[in-house]
Amino acid sequence: MRKILWIALREFLAIVWTKAFLFGLLFLPVMIGIVAIFINMMDNDDFRAAGRIALIDPTGRVTAEARQALDSNAMERDLAAGVRENAPPAFEGAAESAADAIEALDLGPDFTLVQLPSDADLDAEKAMLLSADTENALLALVVVHANAIEEPDPAKPFGSYDLYTAPKIDERESGAVRSMLREAIVDLRISAYGLDRGTIDRITRVEGGQSITVTETEEREAFEGLNFILPMAFMFLLFMGIMGGGQGMMTSTIEEKSSRVVEVLLSAVSPMELMAGKLFGHMSASLIGMTIYLVAGLIVLGSASMLGLLDPMLIVYLFVFFFIAYFTIGSFMLAIGSAVNELRETQSLMMPVMIITMLPWFLWLPISRDPNSTISVVASFLPPISSFGMMLRLSSTEPPPAWEVLLSIGVGVLGVYLVLWFAARVFRIGILLTGKPPDFRTLIRWVRMS
Repeated sequence: MRKILWIALREFLAIVWTKAFLFGLLFLPVMIGIVAIFINMMDNDDFRAAGRIALIDPTGRVTAEARQALDSNAMERDLAAGVRENAPPAFEGAAESAADAIEALDLGPDFTLVQLPSDADLDAEKAMLLSADTENALLALVVVHANAIEEPDPAKPFGSYDLYTAPKIDERESGAVRSMLREAIVDLRISAYGLDRGTIDRITRVEGGQSITVTETEEREAFEGLNFILPMAFMFLLFMGIMGGGQGMMTSTIEEKSSRVVEVLLSAVSPMELMAGKLFGHMSASLIGMTIYLVAGLIVLGSASMLGLLDPMLIVYLFVFFFIAYFTIGSFMLAIGSAVNELRETQSLMMPVMIITMLPWFLWLPISRDPNSTISVVASFLPPISSFGMMLRLSSTEPPPAWEVLLSIGVGVLGVYLVLWFAARVFRIGILLTGKPPDFRTLIRWVRMS
C-alpha cells in the first residue's frame, strides 16, 4: 500500500506542479470571460436601423400609423414590458429599474417613411433599391394589401404586405421594418372594429407568477433557467474531471513506456501497484480541478441568492458518481496507454471510449426533460454511462427515489470491478510489450492469457 501511495504522490506532484495544470484550470474561465466581453462589444456597436422606407399604401392609413408608432418609442415600451413580465419574483426590483432605464433610451429605428401613390410604378420604385444615390436610395419598399385593415369577406383572411429590400440590408433593419408594420396594421385593425388597444393589452397581459416545484418531501421555488442548466452543469463537471485526468494518465503512460522509464519503475513496484498509483494520483489532481469549478459555481449561485435552490445532496452524489465514472473510464484509458507505443496508435482503441463519453451529451436533453422515461432509467443503470445518466436525473426537476440511486451506485461499483479486472490484465501484459499496436481481438487474448 505504501508503494501505491508513493506512486500516487509522484503522479499527483508531476501534474499539479506544472504550468500546464494551472493553465488548464484558468483556461476555461478566462475563455468564457473573453467570449462574454467580445459578445458584449459586438452587441454595443451602436447599431441603429435607419434609412428611407417607401410605402405604396392603398388604404391611405398604414403610413401615418407607422409614423406614429416610430414617434411613440414603441420598441422601448415593448422591451420594458417584456422585462417586467418575464422577471422572476426574486428580481422584481432589479427588473423594474432595468425597465425604467430601457424606456429612457432611444432604441427605435430612425426610418424616413415616404408614402407613394397607389398607382406608383412598382418596377421604377424597385430600381431605387439598387440606386447609388445614397440620399434617394431606398432601404425597403412596402406594398400594403388593400384588405390589410378591413376584410371585405369575413370568410377570407386579412391581407398583409409585400416587402422588397435592398441587397445589403441588415437582418436587424428588416426585422425593425416588419415590427413597425405589424404594430401599425394591428392598431388599425383594432380601431376598425371599434376596440381599444390599451384595453386589449391589459386583458391579454399575464404577469409572470411564482413557480413552485412540489416534491414528496417539500415545496421549493423553481427557477426555470436553473432547472435547465443545472443537469448540464453537473454533467460538465463529471466530464471535465474524468476526461482531463484520464487523458493525462494515458499520455503519461505512453511517454513512460516509450522512454523506458516504466522498466525502471517496474524494478521497484509491481504492475498492479503502478496502475493503482497512477489511478489515484491522477484522480486526486482531477478532484482539485473539479472542486475549484464547483466552488466557483456555488459562489455564483450564492451571489444571485439562488444557493437555496440547490439540493446539498447533489454535491455528495457528484463526488460518489465521479469516483465510479473515473475508475471506469480511467481504467480503460490506462489499459489503452499500456497497450500502445505512441500516441497516434491510440486512435482505433479510443473510438469506443469516445463514444461512451459522448453518449451522455446526446442523452442530456431527453433525460433532463423526462427523467422517468424508459431511456432515462436504462441510462442510469447501464455501465459505463450510469454515472452520467443518474446524475442527470438527480439534478432534474423529478429526482429518482433513493432505492434507484443506491441501485445505480451498486451497479456502478460492480462495473468498476469488472473494468478494473479487465484493465489490470491488459496493463500487466501490455506495459512491457513493444512492436505492432494491438487491436481489440488481441486485448481479449491478453485477458485470457493472464
